[in-house]
Amino acid sequence: MATAKELKELSVEDLQRRADELRGTLFQDQLSLRTGNLDSPSQRTQHRRDLARILTVLTEKKKAPEKTAK
Repeated sequence: MATAKELKELSVEDLQRRADELRGTLFQDQLSLRTGNLDSPSQRTQHRRDLARILTVLTEKKKAPEKTAK
């Protein structure tokens, strides 16, 4: 996935779309884990970290206009 620096260059809509895609991927990973078909558990961990990274950048972008208004 992308680094935080690369994610900061994306728009809020793109970040939302990527977050939604990762949530779907994590759901599929969870199903695979429960059925015993998950090939690589580390891949699930990487997806969780990517989602956290995206959500962090998204929160920063949403709060940035509030700081300039004060």
